[in-house]
Amino acid sequence: MTPDILTAQLTAVLFAAAPLILAALGETVAERAGVINLSLDGTMLFAAMVAFAGARASGDAWLGLAAGAGAGLAVAGVLALLGLVLGASELAVGFILTLFCRELAYFLGHGLARQPGPDLGVLAIPGLDALPLLGRAVFRQSPVVLLSVLAVAGVWYFLMRTRPGLLLRAVGESPSAALARGLPAKRVQVLACLAGGALAGLGGACYSLSVKPGWGHPQGCEGAGWIVLAIVIFGGWRPVRVALGALFFAAIQVAGILLQDVLPGLSGTLFQIAPFPVMILTLLVVNARRSAAFREAARRLPLLGRLMPRTAGGAPGAIVGALDKGF
Repeated sequence: MTPDILTAQLTAVLFAAAPLILAALGETVAERAGVINLSLDGTMLFAAMVAFAGARASGDAWLGLAAGAGAGLAVAGVLALLGLVLGASELAVGFILTLFCRELAYFLGHGLARQPGPDLGVLAIPGLDALPLLGRAVFRQSPVVLLSVLAVAGVWYFLMRTRPGLLLRAVGESPSAALARGLPAKRVQVLACLAGGALAGLGGACYSLSVKPGWGHPQGCEGAGWIVLAIVIFGGWRPVRVALGALFFAAIQVAGILLQDVLPGLSGTLFQIAPFPVMILTLLVVNARRSAAFREAARRLPLLGRLMPRTAGGAPGAIVGALDKGF
């Protein structure tokens, strides 16, 4: 593979992964605080519509991007109010919100379908864009890529290197224990939920303003929210590993596009759905170590433990408790 082809493929993977990274980082922040946001799929679609509408009305794609983040913040606010403040089931509220936001997006955005509008274009950083390989892939393409890279660094630093991040992680492990120690557990969870929603909205906005510019039915980011939830588990609730999970999924998508040219006899639909079962299989393999059956098999066959990939880490305690309670 020539350097130009390698650069082109890396550019495509980073471009496709950028909105997934942003949304997955937002969900990582929320879940590290013990909040599960099942409204992600509807949130991203609704934010994509709001972002395009805002950009078209103002003529500024960056204002549209801000509007998309605001839409995600608003949906997360509803989840925080009903689930965290009023005590309704977070899982039930989130699931209902994702269905409601999806229908609302297509209803309110009907008049925007197939209409022209601004997009974020290409951002080139002089000097850095001339670097081999990464120059074109990161510093001379859509600004959402650079935004996602900065978001990974920012979220990692916040969660792992700051006192507020430590507080958030403590609340996520046990809100009741944090509250008993005098920590504002509920406030931390609400703020984490809002921040996660804003990042998810930002990810949705990136679709309609850059990755798949415009608005229509279908828009193109349907299902992205469910993939984001899987990516967070795949990454073990750690920002850098979550970003790598998003890159892995994007790489499968790009590989599927390439294979359509190599194997033209196969249906294009097969390549479109291929990333989803591959992601599910990978999740099963990565999390197999947590089962008692695997631990017993690894004890009898040590080679099995060395061959199987290690899990990225356990779920925050509050998340495990919420899943055990279910709806």
